[in-house]
Amino acid sequence: MTTAAGTPTWAAEFGVIGERLRATLGEHALRIDHIGSTAVPGLPAKNIIDIQVSVAALDAHLLAPLFARADFVLVPERVQDHRPPGSPEPESVWRKLYFSPVEGRPIHVHTRAAGRPNQRFALLFRDYLRAQPDAAAAYAEVKRRLAALEIDSLVYADVKDPVVDLIVQAAELWAAQTDWAPGPSDA
Repeated sequence: MTTAAGTPTWAAEFGVIGERLRATLGEHALRIDHIGSTAVPGLPAKNIIDIQVSVAALDAHLLAPLFARADFVLVPERVQDHRPPGSPEPESVWRKLYFSPVEGRPIHVHTRAAGRPNQRFALLFRDYLRAQPDAAAAYAEVKRRLAALEIDSLVYADVKDPVVDLIVQAAELWAAQTDWAPGPSDA
């Protein structure tokens, strides 16, 4: 795991990638946002840029050729987001399209339908950690301890998901208290 202090270029790297996606996807991308740990200043993270592209509909036939022009390929086996316990929505609402670069630095592009819970979840989680340094520090400690175990990345995600669910519960209260709404698109 790398620390943000050790990699101050994550925001700038997202900027370049975001511009490329914006130029290629045009109006098909309703939002392009830097999400995940590299989007939270000071939060330790793997050196992977996570991006969320919000679209009107998850149409792989339309979107895959557009992403290909930006040198990203659809990864068909990664179509389901983690659904938090107690979520009243069906699994289908938590679906996404996932794109990976053909080559180069690791980038995860999560393409989600605008207005769906998984699209909101990523933005709320990011904004809450940016606004609440104590919560970000606690999350960082969980990530450090998990990384020290040197476990498989799928096991890592299975352990981390419930922690993220707990943080999002606090984030929902914060969102209600602050009238949170996502700001403008990052790209």
